[in-house]
Amino acid sequence: MPAEPVKFAVPKMYQILDENGKCNEAEMPKLTNDELRKIYENLVYARMLDGRILNLQREGRCGTYASSLGQEATQVGSAFALGKDDWLFPYFREIGAHITRGLPMHLYLLYWMGDERGSKVPEGLNDFVISIPVGTQNLHATGVAMAMRLKGDKKAAMVYLGDGATSEGDFHEAMNFAGVFKAPVIFVCQNNQWAISLPLSKQTASKTLAQKAVAYGFDGYLVDGNDVFAVLKVAREAAERAKAGGGPTFIECVTYRMSDHTTADDAGRYRTPQEVENWKKRDPIERVRKYMEVKGLWDEVYEKSVVEKANKMIEDDVREAEATPPAEPDDMFDYLYDKIPKNLADQKAEVLAFLKRGA
Repeated sequence: MPAEPVKFAVPKMYQILDENGKCNEAEMPKLTNDELRKIYENLVYARMLDGRILNLQREGRCGTYASSLGQEATQVGSAFALGKDDWLFPYFREIGAHITRGLPMHLYLLYWMGDERGSKVPEGLNDFVISIPVGTQNLHATGVAMAMRLKGDKKAAMVYLGDGATSEGDFHEAMNFAGVFKAPVIFVCQNNQWAISLPLSKQTASKTLAQKAVAYGFDGYLVDGNDVFAVLKVAREAAERAKAGGGPTFIECVTYRMSDHTTADDAGRYRTPQEVENWKKRDPIERVRKYMEVKGLWDEVYEKSVVEKANKMIEDDVREAEATPPAEPDDMFDYLYDKIPKNLADQKAEVLAFLKRGA
């Protein structure tokens, strides 16, 4: 009998709410009407703020920015599954998750305006800072999750990554440690089809990214990333499993990056307008709106109030970020070490003397 290769089953994509707003009620996660409204309002706020930041960048009031247009359901749905004591590890495209977790958005704006004080997470919010290096946040999340398990904490860590991060060694090391040590970590992969200009087909030969989890000894799920309810349900179950000692979970959320990779990119050079148009039909916010309308939870009056509220919050966010006084030159030296070493102390004195001469 010839040897047989190991075969990995390709999971079926999980969906509850389709692009027409048709819902499989039997699979719906338990949500109150107030929670449904909160989810919808977070989705709208995320999209509107994202658009405003893009405009700020074009006006020279913000640095290079990574838009999350089209990926709101993955972010809001997954973050909504976490408890207050759970931990969140973002990369650089999680505006919806940050909103859902309650991060003051003027800090998010401040960060993209080039001020590192925007990375100072408020006390009591268990969120790590934005991670620009691709894939490194997976190790941070897994390490914290392993520590929580050793301490007996009934908490989960959720880490976000893009499809491109699955090609990084950090990702595979984190997955391996998570599997071996049953770390209570949830890997949420936003498969938005493109790692800058590299399509998914050139990123991996696997049929899905979700099946990669099998090689590391835990479950992977393939989810419609534009279906906020499907993402929420799978993420909530993963969080419950993690806290109960069931170890890690990998969730591939199939979505699409409607905008450029960043404001320094031109996606029109590597993808077709037709591809973008096809994905517009799967808009994550429009399908929730249709569902809520059928349930009697959405009408034009409500929509107007949601948009007006979001606009006001955005104006307040921008005003507060731009009104933040400039950082002191000392800051670049004072926050690197607990006790500043002599070479840095000498550099600090030299800089301050130079600034004093120029004043």
